[in-house]
Amino acid sequence: MKIVDKINKALEDDRCFWSFEYFPPKTQQGVMNLYDRIERMCKLGPLFIDVTWRWGGRSSDLTLELCSNSQTVYGVEANMHMTCTNTNFGLIKDALEKAKDQGVQNVLALRGDLPDGTVEFDPSVGEFKYATDLVKYIRSTYGDYFCIAVAGYPEGCLGPEDVDRDIQYLKEKQDAGADIVVTQLFYDVDNFMAWVAKCRLAGITMPILPGIMPIQNYGGFKRMTELCRIEVPQEIWNRLEPIKDDDQAIKDYGIEVAVDMINKMKAGGVRGFHFYTINLERSTRLVLEKLNFVPAVSEVRPLPWNPSLSEKRAGENVRPIFWRNHARSYIKRTELWDEFPNGRWGDARSPAYGELIHGVQVRLPADQALRKWGTPESVDDVTSIFVQYCQGKLDSLPWSDTQLQAESTAIQNQLAQINGAGFLTINSQPSCNGAPSSDKVHGWGPSNGFVYKKAYLEFFVSPANMQALLGRLATAPTVTYYAVNKAGELFTNCSEDSPNAVTWGVFPGKEILQPTIVERVSFLAWKDEAFDFWNAWSKVYSEESPAAALLRGICSDWYLMNIVENNFQSHPEAIFELFDGLGSQTKA
Repeated sequence: MKIVDKINKALEDDRCFWSFEYFPPKTQQGVMNLYDRIERMCKLGPLFIDVTWRWGGRSSDLTLELCSNSQTVYGVEANMHMTCTNTNFGLIKDALEKAKDQGVQNVLALRGDLPDGTVEFDPSVGEFKYATDLVKYIRSTYGDYFCIAVAGYPEGCLGPEDVDRDIQYLKEKQDAGADIVVTQLFYDVDNFMAWVAKCRLAGITMPILPGIMPIQNYGGFKRMTELCRIEVPQEIWNRLEPIKDDDQAIKDYGIEVAVDMINKMKAGGVRGFHFYTINLERSTRLVLEKLNFVPAVSEVRPLPWNPSLSEKRAGENVRPIFWRNHARSYIKRTELWDEFPNGRWGDARSPAYGELIHGVQVRLPADQALRKWGTPESVDDVTSIFVQYCQGKLDSLPWSDTQLQAESTAIQNQLAQINGAGFLTINSQPSCNGAPSSDKVHGWGPSNGFVYKKAYLEFFVSPANMQALLGRLATAPTVTYYAVNKAGELFTNCSEDSPNAVTWGVFPGKEILQPTIVERVSFLAWKDEAFDFWNAWSKVYSEESPAAALLRGICSDWYLMNIVENNFQSHPEAIFELFDGLGSQTKA
């Protein structure tokens, strides 16, 4: 979808909105971390994100990859930066064709920096001199397919003497077919508001989004404002000087400045705000929280998982619960499907899941993993790591890069207890009997609906503990389960392969939605990934070490098990009563 349409709708509703900018990291580890950050920050409800661009090597391909995956995996519209200086029609057309093929419909057209410190355009090298040339080319070649954003400079591109000329250029970009303006960062709100007024007098009618960069540290702020020729009000320098060596105080003050700026612009009628995140999360999140810019549940969670914006997945509204923390993997393994479940799961035997080509990876570098998880040399050591995660003392496991889902904090103590007994959980949800769809923890879907959930647990378990638990489950008629080891030996009390809905919602004027299911074929496909994380974790240590041998042994000998308490009316702790007295408790 073109973001200008979303912006115009928000403006029509007189509703504030915000967007985030990221840049492509230089390392694969950095890319993985950025994906995790984008996923988390999508919960803050951005109208769109955008990703910066650099020609040559992997950079431009990575920009497109980040944009495409953000739309396909995380369900957020992406705006792809594109620079044109010293490029030619062939390069630009190739990049735009790739973007179109991958469903990216939004482009921020920029001139870009001239190479090697040069200051003049070289017609023998490139066919585009200004961003206006790129806007004209995109519009003439692709019609209305792309939403075209352009840059605005409230303090002039090269300095204040350029402001009036830059406004003239901005009007030319609009006349060439541009749709929206995203401004360079600034800190003088009065100057920005005066500049907007000048733009309107010049006939510029495009939506203008002010660029906001919360201050992160003194040195970086000073360099950035000097590089971009940004005028900083003296009051800000006065406040920064006494705390310039205290990074935390600088960050806190940066949040205060951003909040004050946005409140002032909001009072002046501005409704959209573009955050230059520099790939950081905390300051942007806190600014939004202090402004009470909290999106409605129906906006950020139309389903319990992020719906893809991929055209071929349009209408998809059912997924297995197993990939809850691994959406990218699920998208990848199902990308060749011709159809995606809509309304019901159907026959999961066809089409098949794609294979794990490259295996799984622990997201942390080895040194960070060692600091976080230590060097386990016994099952009790491993158990202790899982318990600490459930208690919030650790913020990640190999199977999950973030802390417990918000809904699972209600059963945090029970999770810690069964993990201490040797049932190592990697996925869970508490039961829920008719919570409003607007509920901040359990809610999802359209307004004025009600959501329901069956209690679900997924965990690794030793053969001995599994057998003891199976004895309990034999006398629990409302509980269903699957258990499988790495070799594929399966235990279950489900007589049929039909899917079991573990989440559903009832909404006015709609059929009942059942977006999350448990199902045998999907579980057997997921187990390969789940077990592979043990091997990935073992590679943090030397191959001959006791820690590596321990983790490989768990991988080969233990079972992956899931259980569903189908009586959703039972209290959320009921499923944990099945574990009373089983295993042996390990303290964190």
